[in-house]
Amino acid sequence: MTADDHLPGPVDRAPLPGGPVAVLTNPTAGRGRYRALLPRLLDGLAAAGRPVRLLPASGPGEAEAACRAAVADGAGALVAIGGDGTVHQALQAVAGTDVPFGPIPAGTGNDFALDTGFPADPLAAADVIASALRDGRRHTVDLARMSGVDGTERWYGAVLAAGFDAIVNERANRMRWPRGPRRYDLAIVVELARLRPRRYTMRLDGVPHEVDAVLVAVGNCPTYGGGMRICPDADPTDGLLDVVVAGRVDRRTLIRVKPRIYQGTHVSHPLVRSYRARTVELAAEGITTYADGERSLGLPVTISAVPGAVRLLR
Repeated sequence: MTADDHLPGPVDRAPLPGGPVAVLTNPTAGRGRYRALLPRLLDGLAAAGRPVRLLPASGPGEAEAACRAAVADGAGALVAIGGDGTVHQALQAVAGTDVPFGPIPAGTGNDFALDTGFPADPLAAADVIASALRDGRRHTVDLARMSGVDGTERWYGAVLAAGFDAIVNERANRMRWPRGPRRYDLAIVVELARLRPRRYTMRLDGVPHEVDAVLVAVGNCPTYGGGMRICPDADPTDGLLDVVVAGRVDRRTLIRVKPRIYQGTHVSHPLVRSYRARTVELAAEGITTYADGERSLGLPVTISAVPGAVRLLR
C-alpha cells in the first residue's frame, strides 16, 4: 500500500494537460500572515518543471473571472493560495473539467484543503502539488453543485450554511463597525438576541421533510469556519451530502452546544438530526446561504453531490 492509498479519492496517474500552472493568490487571506511566503511558494510550484503564471485579481469577482479565463486559455493546472474563499472562487472554474486543482492553505479557514488531505503548512502543500504535477498524479473528489430558482449554478467544496451561521454572516457583512473579527462577534450577539426557529422545507432524494430549525448545514466535507466539524461524518468521496439540522433550540442551548461542533459531538444532542442524500432541495423564507464561507444563493436551492467533480493534485 502506498501513501496515496491513505488519501481521499481514487488516484489517477496519466499525463496532465499541457499549459502553464495558473496560480490564484489572495494576499489578504489569513490577515496577510503568509504574504511573505509567496515567492517561496511560487518557486516550489515551479520546481515541477512547468511555467507558473500568476493570475491578476483585486477582488472576488476578478479572481473568479481570471480563473475561468485561465482554464479557457488552456491552463495545465490551477492552484489557489489562500483560504476557503479563494478556493471557492477557483472551484467555479475547474469543477467538472479535466484541469487539475491544488489548494495551498493560507487563510483563516482552510477547511476544504485540510479535509481533502493537504498539509496545513503552505510550503508542504506546495511541495505535494509540485510532486503531483511531476508524477501526473491526481485524486478525484466530489463537489456540491447548487442550483437556484433562476437557473444560477454554483459549486462548493466544503459546507453550505443555511441557518444561524448564515444569518450571522449576512448581518456582519451589512455592518460597517466595528472592523475586523469583532464585527462578527457583535453580529453573533445581535442575532442570538433575535434567535427563533424557522420553518424549512426539505426534499432529500425526493422524500419531503418539514422542520423548524435554527441551524441547517449541507456538507460535502466535514468542517467549516476553520475546523468546526459541523457535518462530522461527511465524506467527499462517497457521492453523498450530509445534512445536519438543529431544531427548536433556544439561546442557552445553542450557546452550550455550539462549542461541541469543534469535536463533532453536537450530533448526539437530542435536538440535532443528521441525514444523508444525493440531492437536497432546501427552502425557507429570508435566508441567504453561505458556501465555503462565501455569500451564495438565496433559498430555495437544489444541491446535488457530483462524484469526482474535481481532480486534486496530491
